[in-house]
Formats: sequence, C-alpha cells, structure tokens
Amino acid sequence: MTDTTGVPAHEEPHGPSLGPRLNWLRAAVLGANDGIVSTAGLVVGVAGATDSRAALITAGLAGLLAGSMSMAAGEYVSVSTQRDSQKAALALERRELREQPQAELAELTNLLAERGLSPDVAREAAEQLTARDALRAHASEELGIDPDALTNPWHAAAASFLAFTAGALLPLLAIVLPPLSLRLWVTVLAVLATLSVTGWWSARLGAAPVGRALARNVGGGAIAMAVTYGAGALLGAAGV
Repeated sequence: MTDTTGVPAHEEPHGPSLGPRLNWLRAAVLGANDGIVSTAGLVVGVAGATDSRAALITAGLAGLLAGSMSMAAGEYVSVSTQRDSQKAALALERRELREQPQAELAELTNLLAERGLSPDVAREAAEQLTARDALRAHASEELGIDPDALTNPWHAAAASFLAFTAGALLPLLAIVLPPLSLRLWVTVLAVLATLSVTGWWSARLGAAPVGRALARNVGGGAIAMAVTYGAGALLGAAGV
C-alpha cells in the first residue's frame, strides 16, 4: 500500500523518535551536498585558470576548511538561539503551571478536544497527563517540545562540520589525484554522480518526487562548475 506521495505505507515515518533522526539525516545530506557543490565549483574554477596541482590543493583545502568552519559556526549559533527559545518557553510554562494550574488544565483539555476527542474524554486525558507529567504534556501539546530532548548546538555544529568536510573531500581528491588530462572530467563526473545520490536520498527522506530533486541537484552542481570554470578560464587567459 502507498500513500499519496508514492511512499510505501510500511516505510512511512512513525513514532516520536523518528522525526528528529530524519531531521539529522536531512541536515547531514544537505551539509554534504553544500560541501560537494561549493568545493567542486572552487577547484574547477581554479583548474580553469591553472594546471598547478599545488594551487588546486591549496584552494581546495582552503575552501574545505572555510566552508566547514562556517557551516559549524552558523549551525551552532542557529541551534543555540533555538535552544534558548525552547528553554524560555519551558520556563514560562512551568510558571503558568505553578500559578494557574486550573487554567492550564482547561487549556490542555481544549487542545486535546481540538484533536478530535470528546469533551469528557479530553478532560479525563488532560487530568491523567497532568498527573503523570504536567510539564511534558503541556510542552508537547502547546509547544511541540520534548523537555528531555532539546536541540544541542554542539552536536549540530559537529554534524555540519563533518558532513561538509565529507562532501568537500570528493571534488578535492578527484581534481588532484588523476593525471592532468583527466582531472577535469573525472571531477565533473564524480561530482554529478554523487549529487545524483544525495538528490535521490534527500528526496526519499522528504517523501518528495525523486526526478525533480535529481534535476535540481545535478543541474545546480553542473551550472556551478560551468560558471566557475568559465570564470577561471577567462582569468587564466588574461594572465590574472
């Protein structure tokens, strides 16, 4: 059986723990994709201007380090801001539960009723959830937050750093290891093949049409390399 996205029913994501894992996988795929495209564009552009292997290694390593550090720093700042917002929202919820328990119980009852429960069942469920763990119940229903699974900025930064680095290594090795006559074609083919894989995987993770994702991913990478190679060739010809 399949759903409207064409994904087999048995492969549909279920359970509260699967969502965060899929988000991490998507972030890893996107980080690797950024590493592939940005580094490929850089080294192919340099290859258009010079045949020097030393220049290619220097440019590729500089792009890898700059990109991975930038990704890590950006992810750290972004996730730290998100975590601070989550903690502030939880602190407010704790205060409201302490100062207005009946109003919070009524609010939880309404939220559960909005999900299709009858008023009596919603009230009973709200009372049981509140008795078991009031903060968790309200955080989940009102805020969509798991108090025990707040986003970790260090984990996010490390994941982005590693994903970008892994992606960037492919075009760097592809441009410096083959013989001079083959390095450009080896790099282009390796990059486009890898972008096909990451495009397919990201589409599968997001239950999106595979063909469209492949076209965007491969087409974007091809355009990036063509533009940077053309710019490098022009600069090389001008003796810059």
